[in-house]
Amino acid sequence: MGLQQDIMSALKEAMKAKDQTALTALRAVKSAILIAQTETGAKEDLSEDQELKILQKQVKQRRDSAAIFLEQDREDLASPELAEADIIARFLPEALSEEEIEKVVVATIDQVGAEGMKDMGKVMGMVSKALGGQADGKTISNIVKAKLA
Repeated sequence: MGLQQDIMSALKEAMKAKDQTALTALRAVKSAILIAQTETGAKEDLSEDQELKILQKQVKQRRDSAAIFLEQDREDLASPELAEADIIARFLPEALSEEEIEKVVVATIDQVGAEGMKDMGKVMGMVSKALGGQADGKTISNIVKAKLA
């Protein structure tokens, strides 16, 4: 529940500072966490891994939206999305570099004995679990494809 408390305190600070961008981003995160809690049926706390997945999804949604807005030459709509993504990303663990991700992918391929693209699902699952929020799925996928090809 540490992450939820961090978000709540950041939300209070944003309210005091009258920072509308931070308020919008943090309220969306709070809402997503509450929805995830109620989906399980009971009012039990989410695991840290589940909370990180929610945050990653929120950041990805905003960055994807910003990319679409930029393709359409709508900088006015893209900049708030990127600002919100940066605010939410502060709560995520430090991202790994591609070299560090590649080391984990190579070690996993050796461990599983993967021989081609047919084993990509196994490798992706193990690497995603091992890196738990420190790398986005697209980067992992690209590295796994390159190594298994």
